[in-house]
This record gives sequence, C-alpha cells and structure tokens, in this order.
Amino acid sequence: MPTKAPKAVSAASAALKLAHEEESRKPRTPSSTTRQGKGRGQPTLEGWTRDEVEDRRVDLQNRLAAYLVSGRPRVILTDNLRTMLSIKKGQGVYTFRIHRMFAAAPPVILRALAHYAERHDSDAAAMLRAFVDGHEHLIRAPRSPRTVDLDVEGAHHNLQEIFDSLNERYFDGRIEARITWSPRTKRKRGRMSIKLGSYAVEDKLIRIHPVLDAADVPEFFVEWIVYHEMLHEVHDMPIVDGRRVYHTREFRRAEAAYENYVEAVLWERTNLAKLLDR
Repeated sequence: MPTKAPKAVSAASAALKLAHEEESRKPRTPSSTTRQGKGRGQPTLEGWTRDEVEDRRVDLQNRLAAYLVSGRPRVILTDNLRTMLSIKKGQGVYTFRIHRMFAAAPPVILRALAHYAERHDSDAAAMLRAFVDGHEHLIRAPRSPRTVDLDVEGAHHNLQEIFDSLNERYFDGRIEARITWSPRTKRKRGRMSIKLGSYAVEDKLIRIHPVLDAADVPEFFVEWIVYHEMLHEVHDMPIVDGRRVYHTREFRRAEAAYENYVEAVLWERTNLAKLLDR
C-alpha cells in the first residue's frame, strides 16, 4: 500500500503547521539592505510596499523575541491562502513563516506563538486558531480560474484517468486541479531541456508535455510526472531570502512516496535524450 501524501490544510480551518525539523545548516538571515533597497528578501504583499513589509516584519520579529525563552525568531511575512503559520527550528533560530494578519497581533497572541513554537502547547494552538478564524477576512480571496479547453485523452495515455487514479490512491480525492496536455506544437530543434509538467497555482491547472503521449513511454512514468505536479497543490512554495522554493524537503519526501519512484527516476535518466530529440 503506497504511503499517502500529507493532507492539505485550508484557511477556513485556521491552518497552523508546526514543522519540528532540525535544519542541517544555519539559516541565513535576509539582508535588510541591498542595491535595490531595503527588504528585498521579502515578497511584496498586496497593498504593501517592500519598505512597509520590511518595517512590519522587523517590528513583529522584535516583539516575538521578547516572548521566546530560548533561541531567537526569524519572521517571514506571507499572503498565503492556506497555511497561515509554519515554524521551523534550526541552530537556535525559530523561523516563523506567518500570514501578515499577525503583524499587528496583540501581546497575548505573540505569547501564544512563542509557547506554540517552544512547547507545542495545545492551548496556544487553540488560541492561534481562534485568532485566524477571527481575521479570516484578511485572507486574500483567490481569483477565479481561467477557462481552458482541456485535452486529456491522448493517443496512448489518458491524463484524466491517470489523475483520478492518483487522486484516489494518494490524496483521498482532495486534489482540485484540472489537467491537460500542453499544446501539441512542433518540437524545437536542438533543445537542451524540456519541461515535462507544470502546475499553475492561480488556475489550479496541471499541464503535461505531449512528448509523453507515446507508445514507448510507460504509464508509470507519465503517472509520476502527474503525481509530482499534483503535490504542488498541497505543499507551500515559500520565498526564502528572496527566492521561491518550489521543491522543499517535505515535497521531496512526499515525491519519493510514489510507488514506482525508483523506476521512474531511472527511466528518465535513461530516456531523457530520446525525449529531447522528439
């Protein structure tokens, strides 16, 4: 029985994710000044300039420091739609990836954040969930997905059948993304790379390269590419030091849970040149 991927957490249920992972290297503290101005390592949140994001981040970081018994905080403000809070500890630093609704949180909530991080305190977790529930109106509403003509039935592989099977086996039917083959255009001569799959977050749309719709491409390999893209719906893509991380360690662990993972990796290594040449 294959291991199932971690469940998605919705904003409506006050998503709090506490990752108790010891980081293998010392976390880098984002620089406050760069050639392009202060706070370049922070994303520009809707309605806030980079300077405003940085000012609020530093203020929240300093306020949190007063409530931590040991270690020091590092704050990254987000505008996430699902995960409102995640915390990781490494090298004496608590990294809080936290929705901007917490920027003006009162002292009692900051104390709860510290207790939740240091003690895994259930009362603190309940208080934080109540805070998120009370500020749900601050969570940015996702735009409606664009209308796309879906092409799922290939000559050799049916993407919808593959998607539905994976959704049932690994995700308890929770993945809401749509799936389609990418436009079937003539190949580019002399290409050195190929993007076999992609996931558009705003549209919740998975696109699979039609080069995989071939008789000599095994279904387990197409399935693995689809599974990889499905994982993006349930795993955050954090911005760390100004760069978006699409494949976190948690993502890679979930990816390796695919039952034919080893075979798929080996097949890709053996046949990549053939795919590039099509």
